[in-house]
Amino acid sequence: MPELPEVETVRRGLEPVLVGNAFARVEQRRPDLRFPLPKRFGERLQGRTVEALDRRAKYLLARLDDGEVLVMHLGMTGRFSIDHANGAVASPGQFAHEQRKVPKHEHVVFHLGDGTAVRYSDTRRFGIMDLVPAKALESHALFKGLGVEPLDDGLSTEWLASKLKGKATSIKAALLDQRLIAGLGNIYVCEALYRAGISPLKLAGSLATKSGMPTKKTETLVEGIKAVLMSAIKAGGSSLRDYRHTDGRLGRFQHRFKVYGREGKPCQRKGCGGTVRRIVQGGRSTFYCPTCQR
Repeated sequence: MPELPEVETVRRGLEPVLVGNAFARVEQRRPDLRFPLPKRFGERLQGRTVEALDRRAKYLLARLDDGEVLVMHLGMTGRFSIDHANGAVASPGQFAHEQRKVPKHEHVVFHLGDGTAVRYSDTRRFGIMDLVPAKALESHALFKGLGVEPLDDGLSTEWLASKLKGKATSIKAALLDQRLIAGLGNIYVCEALYRAGISPLKLAGSLATKSGMPTKKTETLVEGIKAVLMSAIKAGGSSLRDYRHTDGRLGRFQHRFKVYGREGKPCQRKGCGGTVRRIVQGGRSTFYCPTCQR
């Protein structure tokens, strides 16, 4: 499933196409994706102008001129492609095997006022599209209780330590909890913990003092989370299964993985000499170096 860097890459690909443009017509080729599409979906979008395209966790938020927000989630296999008004075809964001383009999996097409078409296809239909009043967004079921954005200033060493204090779960499980940090997924948690030299098995509470103050490890972890996400965004995300940019290109960050998917391979940390191990935590694969991650 695309994680925060992949969704942010898609957002950046769609932003210059959608923002300032209006929906001239919407083709809705089925009544649902993961959930039923909103009633009168196309009718409600027709004529509306996109004023901004934001991201919250792994959701894209197209803010419309009537006060509603078009909420979009890629699910596991969702992708957007763009047919530009000048005839050029592009595609923002595919997560490491290219899927054959089958028309029956193209479920929604946004025809824009300048002649551009933004097409949404989703083989497994785990994606989401909804229309939500902007004022009700934070209380909506999809967003209520979501944690801090990892690239915002809100994720500080002091804040994280205060949240980890007394937690008896593993640090890996804590970081995957969307109520704590929104948008972090399995790949980037593994990579961030490696950068910070922290074992995924380490108790989350051990990264804070008894009074809830940060430790050196807390500081290193926050730095690692932000650094790995920024590096992944710069590389256009990671292409592992179905993820592509809106222009059709694959992300490149998978070539920079230090531990994810590298089971049995030597640790890349200079002087370590360890071997990457794979374990299962909470039903998810965890990759780490037991020699240098303590």
